[in-house]
Amino acid sequence: MKSTHSFIDLFCGIGGFRIAAESLGWNCVYSCDIDKEVQRTYEANFGEKPTGDIKQVDENSIPDHDVLFAGFPCQPFSIIGSMNGMSDTRGTLFFDIARILKAKQPSWFVLENVKQLVGNDKGKTLKRILSITMSLGYEVDWRILNALDFGLPQKRERVFIVGNNKKIPFQFPQGGYQMKPLSEILEESVPTKYYVSESMRQKRRSSHESKFCPSIWHENKAGHISSYPYSCALRANASYNYLLVNGERRLTPREQLRLQGFPDWFMPISNDSEIRRQTGNAVAVPVVKAIVQQIVMAEENVNEYETSHKEKAASRAALSLEPIPS
Repeated sequence: MKSTHSFIDLFCGIGGFRIAAESLGWNCVYSCDIDKEVQRTYEANFGEKPTGDIKQVDENSIPDHDVLFAGFPCQPFSIIGSMNGMSDTRGTLFFDIARILKAKQPSWFVLENVKQLVGNDKGKTLKRILSITMSLGYEVDWRILNALDFGLPQKRERVFIVGNNKKIPFQFPQGGYQMKPLSEILEESVPTKYYVSESMRQKRRSSHESKFCPSIWHENKAGHISSYPYSCALRANASYNYLLVNGERRLTPREQLRLQGFPDWFMPISNDSEIRRQTGNAVAVPVVKAIVQQIVMAEENVNEYETSHKEKAASRAALSLEPIPS
């Protein structure tokens, strides 16, 4: 399932949205992220350096595009007033998304954020985001999707907001993908620098509670409390020892990228601490890919319906012009 769409990659991070969209034949025409280290990683992998501060970007200078992607930071929305249109979001990064949508009117947008956005300010934040995008001419819906349901062995829930201004019915993907086993994620040969001290191992074993899933337990060995076949969510700001494999070692950069669905051709070029931050902030690639596939399917369904409707109308018109037999 491939189609040609142009897209922009706002708050692009290390390119999770881009990898998903390009895998289906879509073309990136613009990227933007203020983080210098992220820019370096993105440029090393995609051959272009993202623009910096989006607040300094003239929305009219951005190339025309079909789809806007944005994994925007969850800034506090406490300054937002009484839902007075776009003025309510001025000063937040969502305002920059809204002004670009208003100026460029792409057919679709896909936004991603932490699931806590849904309950922020008793639901008022999400309500304002939906209200503002609808006021710009979009039909909008949202869902919380879990990477576990899309083949990744990582429990990672994120809210996705999808809108289109073509009145095309859109359905979120349902998931149900077979989960990739951790044995395909974890590396066989790992440098000793990733192993923790014996005291840390003992501490983890004694304090481990399975419901919090603080370690990846990919083998059901005697003495291990949890038999979870997946990881809990990668975090950008967690302790370096937050997520351990069998309570013994830290994840390697390649393992972190694989947990987010990044292909092995992707090059992590920063130090370990920075890579951990970048992958923790990244989007789960298979989830985005499933959403993109649903967009393509929705457009194909509409095109098939319109073609069928036109053919039937032409057929009826032809029949009405046939002479009445004598």
